[in-house]
Amino acid sequence: MGGVLPAPGPERKQQLAVFLKTSRLRFRNQKLLDQAFVHRSVSNESAYRSNNERLEFLGDAILGAVTAALLYEEMPDKPEGELAKIKSVVVSENVLAAVARELQINTVLLLGRGEELSGGREKNAILADTLEALIGALYLDSGYKAAFVFISRWMRVEIHRVQDNRSYRDYKSLLQEMTQRLFRSYPVYRLVKRSGPDHEHIFWMEVKINGEVFGPGMGKNKKSAEQEAARIAYLAFAEVTRTNSQERRAST
Repeated sequence: MGGVLPAPGPERKQQLAVFLKTSRLRFRNQKLLDQAFVHRSVSNESAYRSNNERLEFLGDAILGAVTAALLYEEMPDKPEGELAKIKSVVVSENVLAAVARELQINTVLLLGRGEELSGGREKNAILADTLEALIGALYLDSGYKAAFVFISRWMRVEIHRVQDNRSYRDYKSLLQEMTQRLFRSYPVYRLVKRSGPDHEHIFWMEVKINGEVFGPGMGKNKKSAEQEAARIAYLAFAEVTRTNSQERRAST
């Protein structure tokens, strides 16, 4: 069986120190910090089996709890359903990956050779998962308060952005309302393919509306892939509606 993660050497310690300075974080346990950046592809290709997956599991739960608390505080007038929709956007893979890039997590990631060659250092899924692992490590190292402060620093910005842009719209609901109004029918979703290992599936869904197929949308689960397919279809119909409206105005 594999061993544990070795202690970081002098060069790695310096790399981690630079990360802590730029991210404005403090860690007592540097080995724990280092483990947050170890992708499973490293353990797949080496003698030891320690990676950041358990930290990611922990960090995901803490991130969800803190974000829910922030939303409860920031949006006292929103019902539970609306808060849930906003939360799903704020902690989405794309948002977390963007935060990870701002923190320059990609510069301290440890990847296996195969994942490195396939561009893993810039993959949204890996960056988002590593950010969650960092949150889990911070919680273990410094407690809930430190994790709350760190998450708040980034998630409050995203919450305000969602409020300003209304980017949390539920495209599945919007698309269903539109198709009922236009065609008196419902969108039909279909799984196109599923790729990736068992613990990291990527789903591809398409949606059929009045005989026309849109997508596919991609996501880490069927629900998010359906949401992306619905977004593609809804925006396509919105563009057609906008064009038709402009043509009608021009002809009058």
